[in-house]
Amino acid sequence: MNIFDGHIHTPYCPHGTKDTFNQYIEHAIELGYKGMTFTEHAPLPSGFSDPTPDQDSGMQLDKLENYIHHLSQLKKEYKNDLRIKTGLEIDYIEEFESETTSFLDRYGPYLDDSILSVHFLKTKNGYHCMDYSPDVYGKILKETGSIHNLYTLYYDTLKKSVKAELGAYKPKRIGHISLVMKFQKKYPNDAINKEEIIETLDLFSEEKLQLDYNGSGVNKPLCREPYPPDWIISEALKRNIPLVYGSDAHRAGELGQGLDKIQKEAPLSQPR
Repeated sequence: MNIFDGHIHTPYCPHGTKDTFNQYIEHAIELGYKGMTFTEHAPLPSGFSDPTPDQDSGMQLDKLENYIHHLSQLKKEYKNDLRIKTGLEIDYIEEFESETTSFLDRYGPYLDDSILSVHFLKTKNGYHCMDYSPDVYGKILKETGSIHNLYTLYYDTLKKSVKAELGAYKPKRIGHISLVMKFQKKYPNDAINKEEIIETLDLFSEEKLQLDYNGSGVNKPLCREPYPPDWIISEALKRNIPLVYGSDAHRAGELGQGLDKIQKEAPLSQPR
């Protein structure tokens, strides 16, 4: 398989391991990768308070230039072995669009690739990192009143991310669009409103966005399927939405995760 992995974290991740870039790259070569994008969690917007206990959802801004420089050196070092892209995973946070645009205007020119993801949901009681833990998820569930309301909040926020004006360097790919299902074995949704997910895919198609076909959910004990699952991928293919495989690896050993569970007939693209 001609593997391009478009979603990989790094030693700059404050909640990941300290595996080196070289460990990631050497393991990618062993797996037969043809290319990879390092997409570290970008610094969170100025003025936003990270609600996670250790406030470690994104890298520190003062480390970003080192990150970019380090990758520029690695591109040269491994230019004959595989294609390496410099990227970031950008959080879409409702009401912080202008701060995100300013960040992208400043650092977008240094990026080859990027992902726009929703991790934070806003309720009447503030922001929550939805995928942080089952307990946090349960707290959001209690605040929203039902699993259906929680899903609707997530997909409404995801649609806002697609429609958001974030400037010339807005990411062209949306991350793990079924992240709301991460804890589905503990918090099942037995009557998913498929229409709101299909509306989201229609927006992807209209905006000519790529979809992160993310294998990490396969190894999450309360999920056990890719982000997104087969039925959403089938709907994406009907709309000719390009799929980019992402391991979402937070350590070198997670590269390639979920590849054995993604649809074999689904054509995989490279990042734009």
